[in-house]
Amino acid sequence: MYEYIELTSGINETALREIFIAKLAAVGAEGFEEEKNLLKAYFQETTFNKDIIDEIFLASNIQYTTKIIANRNWNELWESNFQPVQVDEFCVIRAEFHPAVPGVKYDIIINPKMSFGTGHHATTFMMIEAMSRIYFFGKSVFDYGTGTGVLAILAEKSGAFPIIAIDNDDRSIENAEENININKCYKILVFKNICFFDNSFFEIILANINRNIILDNLSAMKQHLLPNGVLLLSGLLTGDYEIIMEAAEKNKLNLKNRTERNGWICLELINHE
Repeated sequence: MYEYIELTSGINETALREIFIAKLAAVGAEGFEEEKNLLKAYFQETTFNKDIIDEIFLASNIQYTTKIIANRNWNELWESNFQPVQVDEFCVIRAEFHPAVPGVKYDIIINPKMSFGTGHHATTFMMIEAMSRIYFFGKSVFDYGTGTGVLAILAEKSGAFPIIAIDNDDRSIENAEENININKCYKILVFKNICFFDNSFFEIILANINRNIILDNLSAMKQHLLPNGVLLLSGLLTGDYEIIMEAAEKNKLNLKNRTERNGWICLELINHE
């Protein structure tokens, strides 16, 4: 059984903490624990890359410490930290052990497991908020980088069909399928490592990933987006706005809405071609 490295850093500001959770998750962190003035991240010892971690922290002039710990009950860890995410009266995302929230249109239950952070809700919140303004009924949807599957699940609950969801991580695929079953969704097909299907076109594409993946695949997303289709992007920092919009304009995608939360942005783009 693998031993783990526990990384500890003093990060007080909520927005900065969310950014570090996102960055550390992107380089292999498998779990997070948030205390009053501390952020702890957990890596398998075999996947911890000190050089990359040093770059992340040096860029913000923040210190961190590490120690080796034995494997632990990760399910217990996320249960102790995971909090429901509620977007107005439109949607709540909760674990099975949380009580239902009355008066909310869509109730989504997920079992996020150790692969997903316990505080990085800004991008998901904004994606859901944006989805509340989009008409999904009968629309075809592609969820690019599905993770827990929550956006695909919300799309189905909002009446979308068909829905294709992809991810490149085996644990994400397994977790998404589990959450789809928990929510009794039957119109979502989940695949691994398939960007787009030949001759497949979608009315709505959801991509809550990160800047580099979005930039590398924006042209492909445009090619598979129907005229007047919606491309909803997040996983982007406020500083990513100009480079993303430059690429969007080259692909003749027009900005309809931009929202910002805790240093993150969500962009709603329209294919007017």
